[in-house]
Amino acid sequence: MKPAVTIYTDGGCQGNPGPGAWACVVQYQDKAWELSGAVPATTNNRMELQAAIQGFKALNRPCQVHVHTDSDYLRQGITTWIRGWRQRGWRTKDGSPVKNQDLWSELDVLAGKHSVDWHWLKGHAGHRWNERCDTLATEAIRLLRRNTPATELHAALQQFLQSQR
Repeated sequence: MKPAVTIYTDGGCQGNPGPGAWACVVQYQDKAWELSGAVPATTNNRMELQAAIQGFKALNRPCQVHVHTDSDYLRQGITTWIRGWRQRGWRTKDGSPVKNQDLWSELDVLAGKHSVDWHWLKGHAGHRWNERCDTLATEAIRLLRRNTPATELHAALQQFLQSQR
């Protein structure tokens, strides 16, 4: 029988794109691990994906996983849209490249090692663990901004924007 694990996720940006962060809380039995990180230039959607990726990376064996996210983009993407994207060679229905394919591909592989149920919950609605993830991500951005000169953040944003063209 696979161990039961619950993962709560959140990602955010200050500016979109802009400095961003992800956070997750991984719960197993009576233990909880809090993970977070920040990126100088990114998008909110990339951080939502990164939060789930990092939660799965924390698991060291196949599990029964319940993922809770306030991102419908993440939940819909991994449960519904990804099948069509794969079938179309990572293209959307209109033929354009799937945004964030690198992260979708990574999440697909990681989640594929587990039995996963994806749950959407309303963000900023007082849910204890969703609020905790939001706090962790906000703090990660604050620390990034405090420890990174504004000129470096600006340069990172310009480089990110160029890479998205």
